[in-house]
Amino acid sequence: MGKGYGSALVVASSSKQVRVAVVDDHESVRLGLEAAFTHAGFDVLLTAASVPEFVELLDGREADVVVLDLSLGDGSSVTENVKAVQATGSAVLVHSIADRVASVREALAAGAAGVIPKSSATSTVIAAAETVARGEVLNNLEWASAIDADRDFAKAQLGRREREILHLYASGLPLKLAAQQLGIGYSTAREYLDRIRAKYVEVGRPAPTKVDLLRRAVEDGILPGLDADGDESA
Repeated sequence: MGKGYGSALVVASSSKQVRVAVVDDHESVRLGLEAAFTHAGFDVLLTAASVPEFVELLDGREADVVVLDLSLGDGSSVTENVKAVQATGSAVLVHSIADRVASVREALAAGAAGVIPKSSATSTVIAAAETVARGEVLNNLEWASAIDADRDFAKAQLGRREREILHLYASGLPLKLAAQQLGIGYSTAREYLDRIRAKYVEVGRPAPTKVDLLRRAVEDGILPGLDADGDESA
């Protein structure tokens, strides 16, 4: 686990100290990540073998990010674990074996901010944790691959204009500027956005906030680089 500490230290020390917790039922994983994050300058609040133990040990404190294993071996579901961690005010970074596609998709649908394989270099895990701690969604190949490989994943059927609005808005452009860029009125853009949200509700993937819409755009390949053949499909 010692590989890559130097570069990770620069990343972590360039901003405020990130508060992190690790939830994994394997002691060796917990110890390894605790050592890596500590060495990289993070504030490791705790490590735990289950989400209930995490909540108990947290004792009212708040972590910026929790590195959460998908399969904890205690009979808990992925969704309830992600939701329980989020309820403490923390963002969730899934740390899992890459071939558990259905569980990865479930975690993303529950609101996890990203997925990082257990095979990743320590420096990659640390950089991903800092990204998620900043409130950003982790756009990586593991996320895209998990969605692409899951045939049960229902993409929202968006029209061309809806995809264009979602692309601009989810990328960070205010809706008014997105409307101007597309040559349509603000009220029309708002109608498109309302229809987009309704369509995501229909397929069981609600997106009430802008961050949720960013997640959906990433999941459905509407943002650049994640779905090479997706931009002309609707």
